[in-house]
Amino acid sequence: MTDKFVTLAHGAGGKQTSELIDRVFKEHFANPDLTADDAAVLSMEKGKIAFTTDGFIVSPYEFAGGNIGKLSICGTVNDLSCMGAKPLYLSCAFVIEEGFPMDKLEEIAAAMAKTAKEAGVEICAGDTKVAGKGQVDGVFITTTGIGRIMDNANTSGKLAKAGDAVIVSGDIGRHGCTILLARDEFGIEADVTSDCAPLWANVKAMFDVTNDIHVIRDATRGGVGTVLYEIAGQSGVGITLDAEKIPVADEVKGVCGMLGLEPLYLACEGRLVIFAPKDKAEDIVSALRKCKNSENAAVIGEVTEDNAGRVVMKTEIGSQTLLPQPGGELLPRIC
Repeated sequence: MTDKFVTLAHGAGGKQTSELIDRVFKEHFANPDLTADDAAVLSMEKGKIAFTTDGFIVSPYEFAGGNIGKLSICGTVNDLSCMGAKPLYLSCAFVIEEGFPMDKLEEIAAAMAKTAKEAGVEICAGDTKVAGKGQVDGVFITTTGIGRIMDNANTSGKLAKAGDAVIVSGDIGRHGCTILLARDEFGIEADVTSDCAPLWANVKAMFDVTNDIHVIRDATRGGVGTVLYEIAGQSGVGITLDAEKIPVADEVKGVCGMLGLEPLYLACEGRLVIFAPKDKAEDIVSALRKCKNSENAAVIGEVTEDNAGRVVMKTEIGSQTLLPQPGGELLPRIC
């Protein structure tokens, strides 16, 4: 295939479609379970499985620290991991805009293959569609994942309990800040790289030291602040944070300061929010800090019986303030 750009013919189901699949997707995704049939036939161990799907329409599709391909694998792998499930299989569906550069599509597929290998998961089925010029912003990807839940895992946003410690696996707000800068709408230059990363190994490390983990969430759209409000509502508890303990990179603080943004509401794509009993928190943080992509893990607060459904912030001067509940359009919009 010599085409330099994706054409409508590549989505018509004929020769060009087969050439596109062979050159780009089969070339990068090859594994024993990748199928050319209508559905993959997979082997599963006994036990419970986790099953999830997610769509990715990030703009721009390339950013410091990754691209939409890497993001699509990380997002679904991390959703499975948060349920205590080892990611096993993924499918991916592409909607590609007519005229999209073929070399960029290959870069996206290569990033997906590399990230899937890092996460220990196989891409085994997929679909390709081509939309007319202007109907899609470059490329959209939907990934669906299956994972086996570990026998000792039982996590849910409904299981937070008064007395739990609130832990984050690293500094927050990097991805949202990176996307904002990549759009170059404010003329700000800062050395910020997305935290986009697959986190199964980090979750496994936590369960290796304790089974007593109540909640794990990845803080994607809406960031840590939105996740905390979701969990407070699901579990009917209050959450108190210590502002001084929340890890935020200096460069992210700088950008947020100039634009009046709150890092707690900026998206992450490689950060976990964990709720576990206080007496387990030190072991969990220690395990996380030994792992790639969670070296800055920290306890940032606790769960209380008071202020059910709300998040309270203890400020640097010792006062307390109610963290605003997220609503309306969260900026920057990342998908």
